[in-house]
Amino acid sequence: MKASLGIAFLLGAGLVAQQPPTPSVTMEEALAPGAVVATVGGKPVTYGELEVLLKAMPPQMAQQALSDRKSFVQQYALLRHLVQLAEAQKLDQQSPYKEGIAYNRMQLLYQAVVGEKYSQFKFAPEEVEKIYQSNQDRYMQARVKVLYISFTNAPPPQTDPAAKKPLSEAEAKAKAEDLLKQIRGGADFVKLVKAHSEDETSAAKDGDFGTIRRSDKVPDPIKEVVFALKAGEVGGPVRQPNGFYLFRVEEVGAQKLAEVSDAIQLELRNVRFAEWMEQIKKSLEVKEEIPAFFSPKRYDLPMPKPPQP
Repeated sequence: MKASLGIAFLLGAGLVAQQPPTPSVTMEEALAPGAVVATVGGKPVTYGELEVLLKAMPPQMAQQALSDRKSFVQQYALLRHLVQLAEAQKLDQQSPYKEGIAYNRMQLLYQAVVGEKYSQFKFAPEEVEKIYQSNQDRYMQARVKVLYISFTNAPPPQTDPAAKKPLSEAEAKAKAEDLLKQIRGGADFVKLVKAHSEDETSAAKDGDFGTIRRSDKVPDPIKEVVFALKAGEVGGPVRQPNGFYLFRVEEVGAQKLAEVSDAIQLELRNVRFAEWMEQIKKSLEVKEEIPAFFSPKRYDLPMPKPPQP
């Protein structure tokens, strides 16, 4: 016991060197490609075989496969067995399978070269900032409060005499315009929100609606009103399918460069990629050697017959 306490004391004082912790690795990192993880039908299944298949899968599908590894191994073994049967029967050399394999190969290589080219487009920070500085209006954002008045042009039958009667479109618009007049005359916007707004979510937060950006999928009439206002100003009413909005802008200004840098790079990448594709298309001019083939009256090509059972 004394010896143990003494070692503990020396460790605490830093006088005895502590052994570095053993680095932890995942099961996958520890396995060699040739490691046999299972035997199915008397035949081994190696980790390397499964790894190749996992890399070829879309990420979500690969994650799902790894969530139930026994089923994954079983499905892989079934796939491998059936492919071997097909190759033994030389189905890969027969129509329409031979053509299908060739077509799928073309599609895969097409996607590969397109993906590689797309990823090669890189942009210097100066280029991104230049786009940002010359397009400030595109990156405008405004933090707003709202006051909402609903309407219905097909009110349900009134079964409760004490229930509040819904407003028609004309009545809702008139009320919104009156409230706007009061606000511009000095009435407190937040007090009117609490007294009249029918958007319960924003009304519970003194009318706070959040931030609207130029890039948001917000109806254009709303953007036109909001971004025409300065901080502290109120605009509207803006008609939407079931009501009218009044907007008060709390803050307005451009998003920071760091917030839109990724979006700008994505846009630049898409433009450069489209230009690259257009150049390739222009270089592949079609010269019609048999004009009748390109005629709208050309005959239909015979479709391959399905394999007989």
